[in-house]
Amino acid sequence: MNALYLCGAALIGLTVFGLTLPQPIIGQFGIGYGGALDRFIALAVVQGVVYFGAVGILLGLRAGVSIWLVLGVAGVMRVFPLLAPPFLSNDMYRYVWDGWVQAAGINPYRYIPADAHLAFLRDGVIYSNINRATYAHTIYPPAAEMIFFAITRVCGFLHAAPVFGMKLCLIGFEALGMAAIVGLLDIAGLPRSRILIYAWNPLPVWEFASSGHVDAITIGAVALALWLAARGANGRAGAALAVATLTKFLPLVLIPAIWRRWDWRFAAVFAALVVALYLPYVGAGAGVFGFLVGYSAQEGISSGSGIFLAQALGLSPGGTKAYLAVLAAILLGTACAMVFSRSAPDEPRIIARHFMLLAGVLMLGLSPHYPWYYAWLLIPACILPASSILYLAPFSPLLYLNPTHTKLLWPGLLYIPFAALAIRDFKFPRFPSLTGHALAEGDRT
Repeated sequence: MNALYLCGAALIGLTVFGLTLPQPIIGQFGIGYGGALDRFIALAVVQGVVYFGAVGILLGLRAGVSIWLVLGVAGVMRVFPLLAPPFLSNDMYRYVWDGWVQAAGINPYRYIPADAHLAFLRDGVIYSNINRATYAHTIYPPAAEMIFFAITRVCGFLHAAPVFGMKLCLIGFEALGMAAIVGLLDIAGLPRSRILIYAWNPLPVWEFASSGHVDAITIGAVALALWLAARGANGRAGAALAVATLTKFLPLVLIPAIWRRWDWRFAAVFAALVVALYLPYVGAGAGVFGFLVGYSAQEGISSGSGIFLAQALGLSPGGTKAYLAVLAAILLGTACAMVFSRSAPDEPRIIARHFMLLAGVLMLGLSPHYPWYYAWLLIPACILPASSILYLAPFSPLLYLNPTHTKLLWPGLLYIPFAALAIRDFKFPRFPSLTGHALAEGDRT
């Protein structure tokens, strides 16, 4: 137990130390590239090792661990980055901008930030830190846009600093997600202290408390959807997953993990809410999808130059299209197998196993370039602590060392071990329910 306390103290200390590493340059945003970033990634790797040790200690303990201790350490880890300016990403400034645009009665999908129609909103902090301001419409789906609007209105009413207010509210969504994960652990008959697997992971600390990424909303909505599904509240689960999907499109892949065939409530509520959330923005026409197509091209997804496996295989653009078609077919086939193999209400281990399989295949197949894309995989890992996810999430900051997305070394160090560990997890699982069998007696403590 003392070793676990030491791990918690070390994670807090390393987080505080990490905030001393950025070296701001006048006129530029963030930590930059070079020595400062290298030192931060080295620290992140050390944090990942400490985290991995903490999870191993937790899973090996027979005595209970206070959930309040776990949450207390998690809270302290987040306080210091929350109070400091973001330095790894400036995405959050677009969130605030989109909220301001909507408050002015303007559709956020209509104009790029640099458009003269929005000149009256420009300031010296938010506007000057927006990335892609001169050519990209917003990429964020309607649920995210509505939340941005609400947060900026609350911040304005309370006269709160918009950057701090946005980060604080996003951490609130993350807290909602952690509460839902605890509820899932209760339903599964597992110790609440397993929330440590999510809460002590350094990735959400840096990407949500520090950088304020929209994925924190996704974490909250996805975890809530899983908890509602495990309780048999299928309609509400559909609503929560719709919000998650229209915050970050990736959770769409989780429909088969939750939906049971002939369950009209889930399908109807999901579809109706998606339509309802898009309706206020349809005045932008096809522009309602924002920079999605441009982002896909810019990140090398459509050409294959930004997909790790496509790069490693040396695929041409035509070969990449075939690759993406095969990936879609694999996900579709897996989805059909999940939906048509069950009709009884799901329990958390089944949901977690299906979540891991679908999201794991998607993440490996598309190999997103940014660490925050991987935080949602920690949700099912609290139920089924697969070594592949426990490796992938804390070490994903290695991707920061590949800013041009052209090198294979850093993504290779991430995805090759992940794939190998995933095969091991499902072929020789420590937790038998990864393959659908009953939970081992020793894993109930």
